[in-house]
Amino acid sequence: MVNYFKKIFSSSKPIVIAGPCSAESEKQVLATAHELKKHSNLIFRAGIWKPRTRPNSFEGIGVEGLDWLKKVKDETGLKTTVEVAKAKHVELAIKHDVDMLWVGARTTGNPFAIQEIADALKNTDITVLIKNPINPELNLWIGAIERLQDAGVYNIAAIHRGFFAYKNSKYRNIPQWQLALDLKRKFPDLPMICDPSHISGNSNLIMEIAQKAMDMSYDGLMIETHIDPKNALSDKEQQITPLELDEILNNLIVRNFDTDDKEFKATLKQLRIQIDDLDIELLDVLKRRMQLVEKIGHHKKENKVTILQNNRWIEMLKIRTKYGKENGLSEHFIQQLLKAIHQESIDKQNNVMNN
Repeated sequence: MVNYFKKIFSSSKPIVIAGPCSAESEKQVLATAHELKKHSNLIFRAGIWKPRTRPNSFEGIGVEGLDWLKKVKDETGLKTTVEVAKAKHVELAIKHDVDMLWVGARTTGNPFAIQEIADALKNTDITVLIKNPINPELNLWIGAIERLQDAGVYNIAAIHRGFFAYKNSKYRNIPQWQLALDLKRKFPDLPMICDPSHISGNSNLIMEIAQKAMDMSYDGLMIETHIDPKNALSDKEQQITPLELDEILNNLIVRNFDTDDKEFKATLKQLRIQIDDLDIELLDVLKRRMQLVEKIGHHKKENKVTILQNNRWIEMLKIRTKYGKENGLSEHFIQQLLKAIHQESIDKQNNVMNN
């Protein structure tokens, strides 16, 4: 197992990566940086090359912005980071003494682009942050990390920026926290940064997302911060002012990963024992349910009846959801659970029908 170095992530949590979505002018970049330099563990970010969905929109200032980032370092002492999407970006960023690179969501989803970046970074010790791909495909995220590893790049962290929403949602990008946790299970030492700006798409929701990330022991936050968000050239709705960033960081509750309090540990152990017992009981109930499902499958097979009874499924989903909500369970959780059980039931009956 590769050990992920944490030379930039070794200070007290949370590490904060802040700065504008896009570098728009030297004045804007420097003004924002000088407002942010009060934070000792802050890394300054700014987009230089902006991958846009459609042409004829602001696609970044380009290489000129790297000179502005150099001035940020010289005048404020802040470390800097910039997004790269191809080998040429890597070459230019390193040439201009950028401290860290990040790979955007669109690039993470493109193995050819990731391989090109990995080859350009071969055996360097620069830190690379990898955002999750736009779509909820964990293997693309894992593959991007592995390609960098294979190139001898081990200063790696992940950025969780949420996943494309296929339907109307409270957030611009649905968090799907479990996918980020699955990545941590694959790479336990991998630092994890949360990007509340892209998850929320709304400056009013950044605090809410940032607190959730801290409650789940994330290592840091990437928050888009602009000296004048209302007049930003990109993503103005999700950017905040340096003053608003101060307010968020001052109100953020950073919890301990562990404690030496013996009473706390004893109580937690007892509660976890109860959860373990309930999990076993839950699995036993599911086992018995699937045994009934198989009996129903045999009954349908003997009588040449189709597996899917859609009216029954719709009615069951409605009744179970109502019952669950009345007992304090969220509608989303109930429906996700019931859909998983229903799919397993269909699979069981398919086996019966075709065996």
